[in-house]
Amino acid sequence: MKKIQNIITALLLTGSALILTLVSCQKSFDPKSYAPKKPLPTFGGYASSNEIEADSLVAYWNFSGTLTDSISKLPGKATGAASFSSGISGQSFQGSANSAYAVCGAAPALATLQKFTVSAWVNTTPPTTGLLDYFTLANTNAFWGNIEMFFDNGSNNTAAHVRIHMSQNGNDNTFAAEVPGCFGAWVNLIFSYNTSGTCTLYLNGKSVATGTAGNLTGPLAFQNVGDVVFGCSQFMTTPAENAAAGGTTQPWAAYFPGKIDQVRVYNKVLSSTEANALYSLENLGR
Repeated sequence: MKKIQNIITALLLTGSALILTLVSCQKSFDPKSYAPKKPLPTFGGYASSNEIEADSLVAYWNFSGTLTDSISKLPGKATGAASFSSGISGQSFQGSANSAYAVCGAAPALATLQKFTVSAWVNTTPPTTGLLDYFTLANTNAFWGNIEMFFDNGSNNTAAHVRIHMSQNGNDNTFAAEVPGCFGAWVNLIFSYNTSGTCTLYLNGKSVATGTAGNLTGPLAFQNVGDVVFGCSQFMTTPAENAAAGGTTQPWAAYFPGKIDQVRVYNKVLSSTEANALYSLENLGR
């Protein structure tokens, strides 16, 4: 009888241990884990920045550890103290006031642009020793590039003097705008040129300037297309991108000390809705 009682006691203890083990392994019920996931919000009908006019995107640098144009696969090369740093999404190109820049191969599609949109994120201080150039499509036989975008001298936290040069059959044309709030944090600048002659500049998805580049109208026509330059004017590289025109370093130009990220070039003009969507999605890392 005693032996039977011992067996029963052992079975009861084993069962209790098993129950405790099962209870300890059971997760607490979380009703949120069973709720349906809400889809991410869209902007202008787009859920990702890469969806926006994908067929018209002719060059794209995301700078996440590489200087390669992800569309043409053409590589780039950094010079001086240029490096990579934290970006608006992943990493960014990090410039330096000490002769740092990057030169990248230009896709054939860039040479035939007749109208375009360029989008770039920048994070820098105002120029103190010379203009700060953040994007150039070089012209090897002219002073300014076929496209050249920079913050001009005199820019400050109240007004950034944004200047954009464009070439048509060897003639240089300049669009100028005064834009507040461009320095000290990440900002998105989107610029477009339409063959009607209309130029539009967006800051963080909102149009801040519309006008013309002098008398420029009609399709652009680039000549002597060189490399794409990030972080300085084309005459500040070594050797100068425009060496054929006698290009040489200018004392009123400087090297970009800040960061550049997510540079996209389209062969069409983005609508205001698309420009806002591009800013909004890239700002969310999408």
